[in-house]
Amino acid sequence: MNLSYQKMVELASAGLMAAGIGEKAALETAQFLALAELDGLASHGLARVAQYAGHAKNGRVELSPKIKVRPFKTSAALVDACDGLAFPALRFATDLSVNLASKTGVGLVAVTNSHHFGVAGHFAEAAARAGYISLLFGNTPAAMPMVGGSKAIFGTNPLAAAFPIANRDPLVIDMSLSAVARGKLLVAAKKGESIPEGWALTADGKQTTDPQEGLKGLMVPLGGDKGALLALIIELLVVGLSGSRFSYEADSFFDAKGNRPRIGQLLLTIDPGLAGSQVFARKMHDFLKTLAADAGTRLPGQRRFKQRAAGFKEGVNVSEVVVEEIQAGIRQSWGVL
Repeated sequence: MNLSYQKMVELASAGLMAAGIGEKAALETAQFLALAELDGLASHGLARVAQYAGHAKNGRVELSPKIKVRPFKTSAALVDACDGLAFPALRFATDLSVNLASKTGVGLVAVTNSHHFGVAGHFAEAAARAGYISLLFGNTPAAMPMVGGSKAIFGTNPLAAAFPIANRDPLVIDMSLSAVARGKLLVAAKKGESIPEGWALTADGKQTTDPQEGLKGLMVPLGGDKGALLALIIELLVVGLSGSRFSYEADSFFDAKGNRPRIGQLLLTIDPGLAGSQVFARKMHDFLKTLAADAGTRLPGQRRFKQRAAGFKEGVNVSEVVVEEIQAGIRQSWGVL
């Protein structure tokens, strides 16, 4: 079903409000979900509305939280999402980190008591469009084992980095540390499709092509042991600096019932003028020139931006299963999930 950006925002926000989520939080969340659809990232798009609604109906998120801020020294702060949906808190934290970086050169903002935060690259991109280098890390409910282990200890622990480019879209790197984003299993499960081997394992560690079994089991780390160790680095940074829960303390996002996840995110925003006002811009120009001389290369993030531009003009094809799921939830006020 083809939907415009505005129609996607209206549908998603209506679905979230039908579950009791406050209007402001619903709208800001819907905007990011619709943006994910425009970027071709359906795993982090409208398919998440039913998931968030289930959490709202079962007390896993605060419906209308009041975000709190605790400054720390001159260039750092802690943002408390107060158990609400993550998007309003991350939007606020991104703006705060840019503001700190504009004054001190660096803005470090940790977010605690948070929730699933969608496409990490969207927040890093926003800071880069304001002219800053941006790094974003987050932990998620446990889905991957430690090196040599067989129990889920880490989440897929996504990271994003964005670098400003003069008069162009920024360079945006966005990745989870599992072989694929776990949301791809959710989309496949909703469509009744299988998944390729190498994406996920069953709860007893066997390869599976069944997305439902994969959601109940383990994700395969990106790059094997190296992916698990990168997840460890992010876990310790995020939890240690935000005071959030460890991944293994948060119940799965894919279950309607469970605890309030209270995971965390960490943003680092940097003024690129450290070596001189134009040094970074010149270095980026030289790097892009070198890349351009190598036929077939492309900058991370550029395909998303191209899809986004086309989606704004022509709309996006959203799964009819997902649309009907949201519409049914609105009609029933998500009474049965």
